[in-house]
Amino acid sequence: MDYSTLITPALGILVGVLMGLTGAGGGILSVPLLVFFLGMPIVEAAPIALCAVALASSIGAILGLKNKILRYKAAGFMAIFGLLLSPVGLWLAPKIPNTPLQILFSLLLLYVGIRLFIQAHHEIKGIPEVNRKPPPCLMNPAIGKLQWTLPCARALLFAGGLAGFLSGLLGVGGGFIIVPALKRFTDLPVKSIVATSLGVLAIVTGGGAIFSSITGNLNIMVAAPFAFAALGGLLVGLLLGKKLSGPHTQLIFSIFTLVIAIGLMIKGVLH
Repeated sequence: MDYSTLITPALGILVGVLMGLTGAGGGILSVPLLVFFLGMPIVEAAPIALCAVALASSIGAILGLKNKILRYKAAGFMAIFGLLLSPVGLWLAPKIPNTPLQILFSLLLLYVGIRLFIQAHHEIKGIPEVNRKPPPCLMNPAIGKLQWTLPCARALLFAGGLAGFLSGLLGVGGGFIIVPALKRFTDLPVKSIVATSLGVLAIVTGGGAIFSSITGNLNIMVAAPFAFAALGGLLVGLLLGKKLSGPHTQLIFSIFTLVIAIGLMIKGVLH
């Protein structure tokens, strides 16, 4: 019996639940889980992960639009530059040997895990954020929309482009870049930041998945069950999130991310 037919949807459900509990950030574990349990090189796992993140983030973005919390102009602007650089990452990935790519991914996971751990620890302990200067993208309270300036456009352009490049290179959604960027460069409320981030991810990862499919780099037999299982897991995660969400969930997720990162690095070094 080919156990991959059972493992693939099981991994998809796990990723979906994590995405539902933590926001789109849970999708960053798609690639390492595929590498560990299906023995895939990163260059094969990345397009499959993009499909799962694209499907799940699209649902989140649609809900954000429906609730009028998604800033679609900012999302569209960031996504344009993400779409331009995503194919560059997809083109570059096969040219890098799997071991350095795996170590790069593990370092990225370590960074994300440590940052999430610190954030969750500060929230649990009630440590306030350090006062910072006003961000370049400010909301106009009269019309409830962002005021566009050159520093604002430049900051969002860079964040969108970097998220797109890394989504193509490593199969990550890029939410771990978009969300902190929107927190740092705008004064949007958290719900609006998450919804806008999902809008960017839906376009960028969707474009990356389509590009991978056109170039023949997408294993649809693995991608389809993984992505649809992730969508089912997302809905379960959203229901669980109403009871479990908060800094303690984020703390557990950050520790899980750090364990996966260390395991991926050891696997890459020893391979």
